[in-house]
Amino acid sequence: MDTTHPTAGWEQVGDSFYRKVQLYTAVFDRDLDLDNYAVAGAPYSGAIALCRDDNKIMAYRGGQASKPSIDIYSSAGKPIRSISWDKVSEIRGLGWSDDEKLLIVTKDGTVRCYVDLQGEFSQFSLGNGAEEYGVESCRFYDSGLVALLSNNTLITVNSYDEPRPKVLAACPDGRVHSWALIPPNHTLSRSVEALLSINQTIYVVDATDCEDRFLDVGPFAHVSVSPNGKFVGLYTETGVLHVVTSDFQTRLSEHRSKSKIPPKYLQWCGNDAVVIAWEDEVHIVGPGGSLAKFYYDSRIHIIQDIDGVRVITNNVCEFLQKVPDVTEEVFRFGAESPASILLDAVQQLEMQSPKADDNIQLIRPNLTEAVDTCVNASGQEYNVHWQKQLLKAASFGKSVLDIYNSDDFVDMCDTLRVLNAVRYYEVGLPLSYDQYQRLGPDSLIERLLSRHEYLLALRIAGYLHLPTDKIYVHWACAKVRTGSEPDEALCQIVIDRLAGKPGISFEEIARAAYDEGRGRLATELLNHEPRAGRQVPLLLSMEEDELALDKAIESGDTDLTYFVIEKMRRKLPLAAFFQTVNSRPVATALVESAAIRDGDNTLLKDMYYQDDRRLAGASVFIREALRQPDSRTASDKLVLAAKLLADNQKESAFELGALKEATTLLRMQEAFDRDLTDSFTGLSVNETMFKLIRLGYHGRAKKLQSEFHVPDRVAWWIRLRALVAKRDWNEIEDIAKAKKSPIGWEPFFNLVLQAGNARVAAVFVPKCTGLEPGTTISMYEKCGMKVKAAQEAVKIKDAEAWNRLLESAGRGTAEGREIEHLGHGVFKK
Repeated sequence: MDTTHPTAGWEQVGDSFYRKVQLYTAVFDRDLDLDNYAVAGAPYSGAIALCRDDNKIMAYRGGQASKPSIDIYSSAGKPIRSISWDKVSEIRGLGWSDDEKLLIVTKDGTVRCYVDLQGEFSQFSLGNGAEEYGVESCRFYDSGLVALLSNNTLITVNSYDEPRPKVLAACPDGRVHSWALIPPNHTLSRSVEALLSINQTIYVVDATDCEDRFLDVGPFAHVSVSPNGKFVGLYTETGVLHVVTSDFQTRLSEHRSKSKIPPKYLQWCGNDAVVIAWEDEVHIVGPGGSLAKFYYDSRIHIIQDIDGVRVITNNVCEFLQKVPDVTEEVFRFGAESPASILLDAVQQLEMQSPKADDNIQLIRPNLTEAVDTCVNASGQEYNVHWQKQLLKAASFGKSVLDIYNSDDFVDMCDTLRVLNAVRYYEVGLPLSYDQYQRLGPDSLIERLLSRHEYLLALRIAGYLHLPTDKIYVHWACAKVRTGSEPDEALCQIVIDRLAGKPGISFEEIARAAYDEGRGRLATELLNHEPRAGRQVPLLLSMEEDELALDKAIESGDTDLTYFVIEKMRRKLPLAAFFQTVNSRPVATALVESAAIRDGDNTLLKDMYYQDDRRLAGASVFIREALRQPDSRTASDKLVLAAKLLADNQKESAFELGALKEATTLLRMQEAFDRDLTDSFTGLSVNETMFKLIRLGYHGRAKKLQSEFHVPDRVAWWIRLRALVAKRDWNEIEDIAKAKKSPIGWEPFFNLVLQAGNARVAAVFVPKCTGLEPGTTISMYEKCGMKVKAAQEAVKIKDAEAWNRLLESAGRGTAEGREIEHLGHGVFKK
């Protein structure tokens, strides 16, 4: 176990210390000369991509693959994947997104986005003249990129999932010596900003403007922006480093490197210092131009991260960073902080020295602070020995305290266990504590899955109480893509492994199998997907339409079933579609109801004809006939409906009779429309008779009554209503001369009176027979004939009614005297 004191690798830069942490040794094969490769590292200590630099001459080595490739390694040098590169156009950009997607940009503007570390990719073009002018170089940020064309056009893409290349503001002509980006999350405009070194100055370019910062110390061989976007490092071609604020309002420091050889890299080590790197030498320049130097035995590559830089050589992978404040507080020589005394106390305790208690008593007032500092410092350590020592110190300190919340201590123990597991050289993810806090455990598990480290991912998820369904699904997808077993055996392996695991999406696994060309396996796997909404879309894309329809029907989800039906309708020939649907009652009912709702009569006719549903087909023609504006078209529709039913006259006798009558009516109405002055189309038999009588065509109404066998009782009602509506009082009075009425005479009285003709209404009172005693009194009274009403009251000797009529008429009036005279001998003695 390495027990070297942590300060052994520290270098002072101004008021701060920087340390070089050795992460891995014997990283790359000695035959691999990194100087001949372009190197790009993913953020958060992610994978490293190596691409052959076509500008470098390489010695031929027998037995090596001649095909160009992009090789992906872990930080420990473990090969993860080799991607064959078959593109004719040369690579002009190699970078990573925050979620470890590899981006490759070619000279013709083609962008490949490798969604995992296993070779799966999507592709799009930058357009906007990229193919014509060619891409010169690219810069990448967390979720996007900016490409510089040879005509100084800048094209940005801010999302790889939905790429929409856009052109930034126009840039001035002239050679771009170097350039860098300020990501959108660090700019006021919320647009990515490009800093271009042209001539002696820097131009800041965003979506709408290109602004000259009016510098006069250029041109600059390197431009670099700090991780927080607040500072910019500018390295001139004469070897001078200028550090300014990103708004170019304040110059913070200046450093002369005194080197005539231009550096290979200018990067930021956190947000406090700039790293200048040559082939085998690294300078860390801090505030005020303070300097520390590190030397290497071989050529180096620098990969910037949020809190430091990775230094990659063939032999070693190291991490340069500012010594965290809590680490400096504990370990710095001469430090007398409570935390350093607590660490010394635990060391004294291990030696069984009484000085341990003296140290505790010395820092007793600040013991809680010391414990917290030791806990935080343990997270910043890569060395397991010192992690344990600091946690022991914290444990010793909190055991002395009466009250201490141990949540942070427990969380740190969990975090360190996870960090140590992923830092192991076989995994090769040397995350710092700050990187892990920014990345988060979910994203860390995603990175483990892309490396197929399933067991470790499961253990970490279980340890941190995270859901594991994504891990199992990812494993299953990889298994069906690469498994050599027969479909049945492979399906059984996956089912057995995932049995009882909650939240498993078999649809995702089935889709992976289908994409791999294993349709039968995909179908088998889908049978285990409990959510029909996940099964159906994939089954449709697999051309398993009938199975998709059955699954949708089984789910009971009518929207989903209708979705499948619509897909099938657009894809299948009509006969095949109806053959599929008609064998499934639920689907048939949905198609029928939707067609009725949408008024799609053509579909309904085809469907009923295919299923030999003649009555239903006839009903469609009848509905169409009812909506026709002219009688000829309507009658033609009814004839078609009758033809459908003609083959089965026994069962459809009633319907055929009704259709015959309706057709006859329409033809008669057509004749009426032609001969008379009004329109009759669309009216019923009764309405037609009513209209004819009202217009005075009694003979035609009689003919219609005869044709359709309208009962006398109905005909009389129609005639009465029509004559009343017409106000033909003479005709009504002539009717009153008849001896009998099929509907009685009371309706005549009521309708005429309602129409306002009391005189004619009164004609019908004597003809009303079988009435309740006294009814005629009220009938005459309603007609305003009080004397007639009084006569009826006298007839039936109704004194009360007689008195009421007398009082109503008034005793002194002529009408009153007449009423009084009528009842004189009957009601008065």
